[in-house]
Amino acid sequence: MNAEQIIKSIEAEYLNSDLPTIHVGDTIRVGVKIVEGGKERIQPYEGTVIAMGNSGINKTMTVRRVFQGVGVERVFLLHSPRIASIKVIRRGKVRRAKLYYLRDRVGKATRIQQRFDRPL
Repeated sequence: MNAEQIIKSIEAEYLNSDLPTIHVGDTIRVGVKIVEGGKERIQPYEGTVIAMGNSGINKTMTVRRVFQGVGVERVFLLHSPRIASIKVIRRGKVRRAKLYYLRDRVGKATRIQQRFDRPL
């Protein structure tokens, strides 16, 4: 076995298998584990996926939401142990791989048309 195969076999142990299929444009709810003091809780973060990046264990997604009138983007490692759950709320109909143009838009202009041909 060469080095790449060895690395992939080691990484395979840490990959999350219970992830839904996520596409750019989808609105998702991510349950993030947060440790405060000695306690651990799960905080939901809901927003639109504007970008997906990398592959394998390094796969990331950028989720954008507007909170109190300010756009907040957060990059999540899909296979991170800090992610408790991912739920797809609605599918989005988009024609781009990266939706960075949403950063310049405000209010109703940021809406993405819903897609019904893919199951949730």
